[in-house]
Amino acid sequence: MKSDQSLQRKAGSWHRSDGEQPLVIIVDDDASVREALSELIASAGFQSACFASTRELLASDTLHSPGCLILDVRMPGASGLDLQRHLTQSGNPKPVIFLTGHGDIPMTVQAMKAGAVDFLIKPVRDQTLLDAITTAIDLDAARRMETMLVKRNMERHETLTPREREVLQEVAHGRLNKQIAFDLGISEVTVKLHRGNVMRKMEVASLSELIRAWDSLPGSMRDAGLTKRATEAF
Repeated sequence: MKSDQSLQRKAGSWHRSDGEQPLVIIVDDDASVREALSELIASAGFQSACFASTRELLASDTLHSPGCLILDVRMPGASGLDLQRHLTQSGNPKPVIFLTGHGDIPMTVQAMKAGAVDFLIKPVRDQTLLDAITTAIDLDAARRMETMLVKRNMERHETLTPREREVLQEVAHGRLNKQIAFDLGISEVTVKLHRGNVMRKMEVASLSELIRAWDSLPGSMRDAGLTKRATEAF
């Protein structure tokens, strides 16, 4: 099987930037398929882990690794579609590529609606599968980065005082300093002071960065101030 040099370079860049090389998890009850896929994936510079069933995979701790899944649809025990549904319900959005010899249109539609990256029918061209793997790993990296940014912004938001959180919320809703001062019953100078503290603690350099950080916070965190304000109004 021929390797793709551009994929090998990209695999190296993922390893350098993330500190942990992506892992392509293969779940197929056919040992010869697992071996062939593992060789192809290695030729492109990626690591792989093989399992003969979804049960075997779930008994390991592999699902927490960065990367993607290649699943057969029909296997003894839980199917690939069952595993996809389990991951969705458990809050693990790991990208899934289906590779099967038994696909049909309803099955394909079900998998794609549930978020599959691709639904490929065996035999498949090496490059087609490698392209799907590249897309899936890029998607996983983007999701992990987003999760990291949200966690970071939540931690920074926790360092704000209650008043600073109020000011941040007002700023995020487009209120001017004088409007915020009137709403909160404080001086405009004090608003500017709190606003500066918010920028420093959230580690942003511009209003647009601050708004993006605010928008990344969970809805429950963003709505906390509004709930408090509504309660106090009564």
